[in-house]
Amino acid sequence: MPGTRKLGRATSHRLAMLRAMVTFLLEKGRIETTVTRAKEVRSLTEKLITLGKEPSLHNKRLAMGFITKEAVVKKLFDEIAPKYADRNGGYTRIIKTGPRRGDAAEMAIIELI
Repeated sequence: MPGTRKLGRATSHRLAMLRAMVTFLLEKGRIETTVTRAKEVRSLTEKLITLGKEPSLHNKRLAMGFITKEAVVKKLFDEIAPKYADRNGGYTRIIKTGPRRGDAAEMAIIELI
């Protein structure tokens, strides 16, 4: 598990939240969340895209174990990873958008480049 941010959640809740956010980011291409969550999602997403660059059965099974939707895994290996074949990392971008109304948490948009 990359990073040491606990995000104010129990381990099982944190893992479930991050899996859902990574799945949604790969499905939609962009999400809005807090800066600390975006940084955690970035590291996990970049590792999965790197896995997708080599479409072996082992890598597909590793991705299936983390991503919650089978269609998103197919999209990762068929569309997303080949787009970054000549790139060595840096597949995502985090753009800070300012404080959230209500609790003033620093918000950010994370998107695939």
